[in-house]
Amino acid sequence: MASAAEQLAANMNFGSFQKATELHKRIWFTLIALVVYRLGTFVPIPGIDSAAFAQAFEGQSKGILGMFNMFSGGAVQRMAIFSLNVMPYISASIIVQLMGTVYPPWEKLKKEGGEAGRKTLNQYTRYFAVVLALVQSFSIAVGLHSQEGLVVSSISGPFFIASTVVALTGGTMFLMWLGEQITSRGVGNGVSLIIFAGIVAGLLPGLVRMFEMVRVGSMSGFALFAIAVIAVAIIFAIVFIERSQRRLLVHYPKRQQGNRMIGGDTSFMPLKINTAGVIPPIFASSLLLLPTTAMSFLTTANLPPWAQWLPGLVGTLQHGQPAFMVFYALLIIFFSFFYTSVVFNPDDTAENLRKYGGFLPGIRPGKRTAEYLDYVLTRLTVIGAAYITIVCIFPELMMKMFGTSQFALGGTSILIVVTVTMDTVAQIQSHLLAHQYEGLIKKSKLRGGRGR
Repeated sequence: MASAAEQLAANMNFGSFQKATELHKRIWFTLIALVVYRLGTFVPIPGIDSAAFAQAFEGQSKGILGMFNMFSGGAVQRMAIFSLNVMPYISASIIVQLMGTVYPPWEKLKKEGGEAGRKTLNQYTRYFAVVLALVQSFSIAVGLHSQEGLVVSSISGPFFIASTVVALTGGTMFLMWLGEQITSRGVGNGVSLIIFAGIVAGLLPGLVRMFEMVRVGSMSGFALFAIAVIAVAIIFAIVFIERSQRRLLVHYPKRQQGNRMIGGDTSFMPLKINTAGVIPPIFASSLLLLPTTAMSFLTTANLPPWAQWLPGLVGTLQHGQPAFMVFYALLIIFFSFFYTSVVFNPDDTAENLRKYGGFLPGIRPGKRTAEYLDYVLTRLTVIGAAYITIVCIFPELMMKMFGTSQFALGGTSILIVVTVTMDTVAQIQSHLLAHQYEGLIKKSKLRGGRGR
């Protein structure tokens, strides 16, 4: 007769075999979907002169277009059909979240709607994404058409504007659908993985440029080594902080139901140190790079005499400049507190605890609990804001120290890549554990049936 340990090992292998088949399918689906996305970043919109646009893009790569190009994996530089990427969808998600805190009907849907309310808000997010994509694609089409030499003469005019709007908006809608398919049929969050794939696609060319700089002597070997060491240290810091939690003990009192006592359980309320995620550096970068982007469309000669100081001021707000780093840090801290207050409401959390009979030991339910949660969350947000600021400012300091603006990954990019990787690995582990337990249950039922 087999021992208990042998039976357990057999059951675990059975569950792992079953899971491996399904997990392989999910991983292959995710990889194929991401390959389709990458292929789309090389398909230019109709009527664009790719060589002329790439040359014009070089003069504006330090502005907000450069940041969007990084997230899209170079699609903006090639003016591909996926140039907008999923940014309209992300912007729409943020708008819906903000409206859910200030607009009473949506706030009610968010709090009391349950699964149906969540689906309704998701549908509103899609509608907003379509509107934003149409507005952005129309602006891009008009801007391209107004620049001489960027559009092929045979297709210029209203037809070019209409085709560009359809191509860019359709590309964003396709990526939204592809992201949802990855989420439901693949592994990980689809939208996050699409952004992740775009950033990682620019990693290898960035590394090649850095090695080339060392080869020609514009960067020292020590500088490259220091960058590698700091990048590894930042990755370890991100993993440590993102996995860290402040767990608040929650008690549920016993109560009598019929002839038996129920309840009396204890659980933990996990509070992340970085509740705001990667939203603060993205918002901060976008705001700071807007003046640089606007100035790139103007020439100093066309400015009036009283505005000749503008180019110098805007020059101080570029990557690696002290003013940029100071304002960047301040904006990250501001958006960390602002977005945390949007996604976590202490009053609602305290009310939900009171509704289900839960309480924090030594703290009265209701207002006192909300005040305590706000106190704890504020302290955590201070740590989280400092952590995000350090992660994002370090690459800027490196640019200033080594006198270069060519780095494979910035702080925001590293933050996105590491967090998405951690979330995807966690989902893979959860799939494996779920099927291991299912295998144990199925195997024990089969053996129990033979024993009767």
